Formats: sequence, structure tokens, C-alpha cells
Amino acid sequence: MNGTVTVRVQKIKRNTIKARLIFFLALAAILLLITLYADRLAPYDPYAQDLSKSMLAPSAEHWMGTDRYGRDMFSRVLVGAQTSVFSTLALVAAISVFGTVVGTLCGYYGGALDSIVMRISDVCLAFPGLVFALAIAALLGGGVSNAVLALAVISWPKYARVARSQTLALKSSDFMAAARLSGSNSMQMILRHILPNSLGPILVTAMLDIGTMMMELAGLSFLGLGAQPPTAEWGNMMSGGRSMLQTYPWLVLSPGFAIFVTVVIFNLLGDTVRDYMDPKNSRAQ
Repeated sequence: MNGTVTVRVQKIKRNTIKARLIFFLALAAILLLITLYADRLAPYDPYAQDLSKSMLAPSAEHWMGTDRYGRDMFSRVLVGAQTSVFSTLALVAAISVFGTVVGTLCGYYGGALDSIVMRISDVCLAFPGLVFALAIAALLGGGVSNAVLALAVISWPKYARVARSQTLALKSSDFMAAARLSGSNSMQMILRHILPNSLGPILVTAMLDIGTMMMELAGLSFLGLGAQPPTAEWGNMMSGGRSMLQTYPWLVLSPGFAIFVTVVIFNLLGDTVRDYMDPKNSRAQ
């Protein structure tokens, strides 16, 4: 009797997680669609200046007001999503793929390769991430691509560590021994057996990392080491209006609200993906 009740509770929990996953996936999909078609959705040219409309408060005509050059803030926030969101997704994709490949090879082959790469990752992890990224971005100069590169240099070790630990655990398993006896070479074992079985934790890490990378990328732009004016980018827009926060708060609050909503959606999606892939919740299927 108790076993039946436990199974029912687990099924209800599993169905709840599925419903949450569908909901947050739909929100993320809507956000990406809005970002993709931001140029068409923007009611005004985000770069068109009209000093006669400078510093207008939010209204029915300009939903988020205008900036010091009379540019519509709502249009700039929409178009700025293309830089902020797509740069973040490209960054997370790059570091997750690179870190996974490096960590898998280190865990499978070991030896000098493993020792050298892991010591390099220790150096990257020993410094505060954003401080290290600031130093690298300052050396490279401003620009979105340099900011992305700076964050990539210090962010890949976490994925390498996860992939390496998964590879070490899988390498000694019984099905890997059977694959060796069947004549599979090293590349076949990595591609057919190790990577498919280690992608779960890596995917969860990547989903949870989107919000963090977005805030760090916006932070670099806010400090003048990312996107440069007049590029519409959320961190850069907040930097441009920070001196007028008390008198014209919408200059900072508009892009800040966009960052807040985007980070919340991806963080909640990441949490839900983690719960969905938890083996304890999978038993209810």
C-alpha cells in the first residue's frame, strides 16, 4: 500500500516537472523568437536620433521613454536583445563544446595531457572569474567579440571538470569493457558510449550558466570593455544612463528589466531541466 502511494506521488511530481519544463521552454522559445525578429518588431529605428524628443518619459508613444539623443528605448531594448542574448548563447555553446571535448580526452587518455590541462584549469579557477575576464578584456580592447573571448578563456574549465569526472566514471564500467572486447577503437568508444552518457550533467551546467554569462557579459559592457556606443546592448545602455538614474530612471531600468526577465527565464529553465534529468525523478516513469 505504501509502495503504491509512493509511486503515485512520484508520478505526480514527475508530471509537475514536465509541465514546468514545457512552460519554461515555451517562454524561452518566445524570448528567442522576439530576439530573432527584433528588427521587425521595433516600432522605431533604434539608432535614429531626434533631439526634440530627448529624455521623454514612458508614454503610449514611447513605452520605455527616450534617451538623451531622442532614440526610442523600447526599440533599443528589443534590438539590444540580439547582441546580448545571441552573444551569450554563442559563448555558452563555445565553452561547453570546447570544455567537454578537452575534459573527455583528458579523462579517457590521462597521462601528461590530463596533468597539463588540469593544471591550466586550476589556474583559471583560482582567480575570481569576472576580475580575470576584466584583465583579459582590457588587454584585448573593447568590443563584443573580445568580451566573449575573455569570458570564454576563464569559463571553459568547469565543463572540462564535469566531462572529465563523467569520463573517469564511465571508463571503468562494465559496458565499456564489453565495447572494448567487441573491437571498438578509442574514438568509437568516446563518440558512441562516453559522450552520450555524459551529456546530461553538461547540458544542465550549460543551461544554468546562461544567466551567469549574460550578467557577466553585460557587466563587461557596463564597464566599457564590451559593446561600444552606439551599439544597442543592454549592459552598454545601462552604462550610458547610470549618471541620470535619479532624474531619468528609465534609461537604466529599461535594459535592467530586460536582463532581469531573461536571466530569470533561463535560470528557471535550467533548474527545471536539472530536476527533470534527476535519476530520482526519472524512476517514476
